[in-house]
Amino acid sequence: MKKSIVVASLFMATCSLFAQSKEEQTLKDIYKSSLTNAKCYPWLDHLSNAIGSRLSGSAGAEKAVLYTKAQLETLGLDKVYLQEVMVPKWVRGEKEIGYLQLGKQKISFPICALGGSVATPKKGLQANVIEVKSLEELAALGEAKVKGKIIFFNRPMNPEFVETFKAYSGCVDQRSSGAREAGKLGALAVIVRSMNLRLDDLPHTGATNYGDIAKEQRIPAAAISTNGAELLSKSLKTNPNASFYLKQSCETFDDVLSYNVVGEMTGTEHPEQIMLVGGHLDSWDLGDGSHDDGAGCVQSMEVLNIFKNIGYKPKNTLRVVLFMNEENGVKGGKEYQILSSKNKENHIFALESDSGGFSPRGFSIDADEVNFNQIKSWGSLFEPFLIHKFVKGHSGVDIGPLQSKHIVKVGLQPDSQRYFDHHHASNDTFDAVHKRELELGAAAMASLVYLMDQNGIAK
Repeated sequence: MKKSIVVASLFMATCSLFAQSKEEQTLKDIYKSSLTNAKCYPWLDHLSNAIGSRLSGSAGAEKAVLYTKAQLETLGLDKVYLQEVMVPKWVRGEKEIGYLQLGKQKISFPICALGGSVATPKKGLQANVIEVKSLEELAALGEAKVKGKIIFFNRPMNPEFVETFKAYSGCVDQRSSGAREAGKLGALAVIVRSMNLRLDDLPHTGATNYGDIAKEQRIPAAAISTNGAELLSKSLKTNPNASFYLKQSCETFDDVLSYNVVGEMTGTEHPEQIMLVGGHLDSWDLGDGSHDDGAGCVQSMEVLNIFKNIGYKPKNTLRVVLFMNEENGVKGGKEYQILSSKNKENHIFALESDSGGFSPRGFSIDADEVNFNQIKSWGSLFEPFLIHKFVKGHSGVDIGPLQSKHIVKVGLQPDSQRYFDHHHASNDTFDAVHKRELELGAAAMASLVYLMDQNGIAK
C-alpha cells in the first residue's frame, strides 16, 4: 500500500514537472516570437506617422479604424468586424493664446484647451486671476470672491509617490471638475496646471466635464505647462492685480458614427467563453497618441499574431478589441458591454493595456482572492522575463463596464516614471516608444493570456 502511494506521488510530481516545463517552454516561445518576429512596432509606426492623432470623430480616427481592421484581416483570424458606436466630436480650433498683462508688458504662457471645453468669446477674455490648490479651497472662497475672475488651479502631482498613477489620481479632479465647480460660482474661466511630474513647457490636455450645469455656467478651461504654472504663480505673488488674457476657439458638434474594431480566434474547447485583450484606438490631438494608447492597441493585436506564429490554438475564444472614445466619453467600452449583454456573451477574462509602451513590470488585477492568488502563483514563470508585480487594483477604463457572471480583469503595468512626461501632450509621439519595450509588453500580455487560457478561472 505504501509503495503504491509513493509511486503515485512520484507520478503526480513527474506530471507536475512536465506541466511546468511545458508552460516555461511556451512562455519562451512567446517571448522569442515577440522579440524576433513582431509586427507591433511597424503597426504603431503607421498609426503614429502615417495617420497621426485619432481624436474621436476625427478623420484620423476613421483612418485608424480602417487600417487596424485591415491589419487584423492579414492575420487569418476567424472573425474581424466593426461595432458601431456614436462618439462625441470636439474640435480644438485655432492655436490658443494666453498671456499675463503687467502694465504694458505681456508675458505669454504655453496653454491648450482642455478636451470638451467651450470657447472664449471671439475676441478672448481678460480678468484677474485667483490661484487655488484644490476644489475645496475654491468652494471656501465663495461666489463673492470668485465671480468675474479666472481661477488658476495649481496643485502639482505629488512627487513622493513612486506609483505615478497615484500622484495623477491625487490631482486630476482639478482638471476634470475645476471648470464645472468654478462656473457654478460665476468664474469666467479656469487655468489648470498640467498633469506632469517634470517641469517643462508642454501643456497637457485631457477631458473636462461640465456635468449637467446650465450652458451659461460652462466656462472655458485651459491647461498650462508646469513651467508656465510656476511662473504664473510667482508672477501673481508679486503682481496680484495682474490680469490674464485667454483666447481659444474650440467647438463641440453633434455625435458622429465611429467603430470598435474586433478580431477573434474561436476557442477549440470552449468557444462560448471569451477572453478579451485590448486598448483604445482614439487619442488626444496634440501628439500622435503613440503611448496613449497606440501602444496598447498594437500590443493587443500582437498577442493574436504571437499565437499564430507559435501555432497556439486557444481553448477559449480569444478576442482583441480596439475601443473607440476612451479619452472623452468611454462610449466604445460602454457600447461593447451593451452589445455583449444583448448577445448573452460570457466573458471570463479581460486584459487592457493603457499605461504606455514602456518596459513591462507586471499586472494590476481586479479579481476575487482565489483568482488573484492563482495569477500571483505564476510569478516564478514570469521571473526570467523581469515581470514581478502582481497587485490588486484597477484594470482599465474600457473593460471597466464589462460584466459577466465570472470574470477576471487585469491591466498591464509598465514602468510609469516617464509616462506623464508624454501623457496627453504634443510629445506623445512615435520616437518616444522603444521598440524592444513595446515588444516585451506584448509578450507579457500574451503569456498571461496563455496561462489563463490553459488553467481557466476559479469559479
